[in-house]
Amino acid sequence: MQTTNSVLPKEQTGQTVPVGKYRWTICALLFFATTVNYLDRQVLSLLQPLLAERFGWSNTDYANIAAVFQFVYAISMLFAGRFVDRLGTKWGYAIALIIWSIGAIMHAYAETLGALFLPVAAFLGLTAVSVSVWGFMIARAVLGFGEAGNFPAAIKATAEYFPKRERSFATGIFNSGTNVGAILAPITVPWIASLWGWESAFWIIGAIGFLWLLFWFFFYDKPAEQKRLSPAERAYINSDQEQELKPNSPEAAEKVSWFTLLKYKQTWSFAFGKFMTDGVWWFFLFWLPAYLKAQYGMTGTQIQLPLAVLYSMTMFGSIGGGWFPTYFINKGYNPYDGRMKAMLIIALIPLVVLAAQPLGSISFWFPVLLIGIGASAHQAWSANIFTTVSDMFPRKSVASVVGIGGMAGGLGGVFMTKLGGYLFDYYKAQGHIETGYTIMFTICAVAYVIAWTVMKSLVPRMKAVVI
Repeated sequence: MQTTNSVLPKEQTGQTVPVGKYRWTICALLFFATTVNYLDRQVLSLLQPLLAERFGWSNTDYANIAAVFQFVYAISMLFAGRFVDRLGTKWGYAIALIIWSIGAIMHAYAETLGALFLPVAAFLGLTAVSVSVWGFMIARAVLGFGEAGNFPAAIKATAEYFPKRERSFATGIFNSGTNVGAILAPITVPWIASLWGWESAFWIIGAIGFLWLLFWFFFYDKPAEQKRLSPAERAYINSDQEQELKPNSPEAAEKVSWFTLLKYKQTWSFAFGKFMTDGVWWFFLFWLPAYLKAQYGMTGTQIQLPLAVLYSMTMFGSIGGGWFPTYFINKGYNPYDGRMKAMLIIALIPLVVLAAQPLGSISFWFPVLLIGIGASAHQAWSANIFTTVSDMFPRKSVASVVGIGGMAGGLGGVFMTKLGGYLFDYYKAQGHIETGYTIMFTICAVAYVIAWTVMKSLVPRMKAVVI
């Protein structure tokens, strides 16, 4: 993590003044919350081979369970951004984490939840769905509802605590929590399940979030109210953005409607980029354990090393991708143009995933490493696409725009998950399940080039939104 003292330029202060590092404490909190977020959502995918055998799930059953999470997450993202904007980052983030931690723990009681819901399902004529599937759907819905608050709150906190020149780097750091969560999950979840049963994995991982709350309430306040910030660091934070608004001022109370935000091409650019690319990451996250079982017969602790290696690779993409645009910005590009130039290069990297299946016949390590490169590129892309919002929109609307884009990304994830489940069952019945994975990997490989092309067409050059 970058902790070097930044300085305020002489033209602002009359002299070079070192500033503090407290904003990086906030970044660390966002990193740990995002780590917990991804730990909680990945437990199910790691236990999918075990649970599918225990409950007799098809690929379509599992796709339906995963798609419920993504659909609820998508719709909730739209409202989560508004919720965080209205309630404020501190309480908005805390409430979201409490809800998703409860949802994570609820998975341990999926059979009971499904049995309780069965009379409702019978009344609605939905008896074709098994008790276990209903139970996990309910738990995933609660998890998705709460987890939707993570990124709108984290992006808003980053916009509050960092000047634009540091935002993509700070976003890359906290977004790398997704990678750490993805690394820790395959190391810990199969081990916990083998020792104490699959229910305990949901219980133990789900409870971690409540520990984070203690640190969040102790360390976080809005910059204008943060007593641990030095005057120099507060001035540095506000050096290239709109000044902090007084809590009770008319400007602070002003809210921007969704319909107003949807009038801007910048909103549609972000939303389309998320729709095309979020599903790729979700596909890798939710289906890789199933892929390793279907293609190579790997289950339980056998998948620990491949997945840990794969997600360790993504750390480089998340942090390096956050830094990459500064190379162009330092050459004189404005933040948006520098970011888009970096994103074009990043968008070409996932094309290596096209070789995953052809080389997979040699060793499982080839698809693992190639998918790792593609997933690393996704994290680099993600760090930058989030930051395009704070580049172009005023802080009062950042979380709302992130929410709109998050909804689009979640719907893209639903499409990818349902498509994957259908293709895998279809080609499995024909004895060629590998064909289903070839199709899905092709979609994953080309999605970023398509996304960048449309985004660039909608917003060819930097144009800040004035609301």
